Amino acid sequence: MTGGAGNIGAKGGAAGPDTRTKLLEGALRTLAAQGIAKTSARSVAAAAGVNQALVFYHFGSVDELLAAACRYGAEQRVARHRDRFAAVTTLAELLRFGRELHEEEREGGHVAFLAQLLAGAQTQPRLAPATAAGLDLWTAEIEQVLTRVLADSPLGEFADPVGLARAVTGAFVGLELYEGVDPQGAQRAFGALEQLAALAGALDELGPVARRAVRHRLRRTERT
Repeated sequence: MTGGAGNIGAKGGAAGPDTRTKLLEGALRTLAAQGIAKTSARSVAAAAGVNQALVFYHFGSVDELLAAACRYGAEQRVARHRDRFAAVTTLAELLRFGRELHEEEREGGHVAFLAQLLAGAQTQPRLAPATAAGLDLWTAEIEQVLTRVLADSPLGEFADPVGLARAVTGAFVGLELYEGVDPQGAQRAFGALEQLAALAGALDELGPVARRAVRHRLRRTERT
């Protein structure tokens, strides 16, 4: 069901160049604050300050609006941090950046938004592709970092940056949500990841003979 242009009042006219963006940002705020069960054309339009008929005029349905908002939100957040991703040169730096990103995303309400989308995608399949696409934007940045920092590491020959990037994304999302019920446990998990990053850094500092020995041992382990 779509709303016709003739039903749209003076408040938030369809021709307004910023109306679509207002709706996308209104959807992000509404979903984070009220949850997916209470997110409707009316509540999103109220948050955006426009007529609710514009939801259907621009997106066709609330589900399509939420899917577009997921992509829009991820694009905005990734673009904000892209230069920082590009500056990472070690796994330890990636972990430190991850912790900073964790705090910023949580305080900005972006974690709550993602949690609602992930929950909604379980019962509303139309949201699943957009949610996955949003996560893939983050994964692509992490994959580039891992490919770069592992290239000269003894682990680089054996690690799969593509799969590892998805594991990191999944772990990050899981820890973001886990912190809501067990903050101390989440902090301990972050600490454990930092220990692994420190171990990888120590391997990078080994001399040529020791690095060859590590590679030999890893190859033997891989074959068993």
